[in-house]
Amino acid sequence: MSSENEPDLFGDERQGDLFGTEPVPAYRPDPDKVRARLHKILAEARAARTLLWRAGRVLLYRTIFPQMTNWLPQEEGAQLRFEFEAELARLEAA
Repeated sequence: MSSENEPDLFGDERQGDLFGTEPVPAYRPDPDKVRARLHKILAEARAARTLLWRAGRVLLYRTIFPQMTNWLPQEEGAQLRFEFEAELARLEAA
C-alpha cells in the first residue's frame, strides 16, 4: 500500500532527452565542391601517360570516386564513374 505523501516511483513522469531536443543536421556536401574534386582527379588521370599513383592511392580513388559521385545527379555521376574507370583501364594497360 502506498501513502498519498510518498512519491510514486513508477509514475508517468517522463525523462527528458539527455542530448537536447534539437536534431543534429545531416551532413550534405556541396555538389559543386564534390564535382570539382572529381574533375581534378579525372584530369590527373587523363594527363598521365602511365599510372602515376601508388597502389594505395589507386585503391583509395577506386573506393572514394564512386562514392563521391553519389552526391551528384544520377546521370552525371554515372558518366563520371564511366570516364574514371576508362582512364584507369587505359593507365593500367600502359
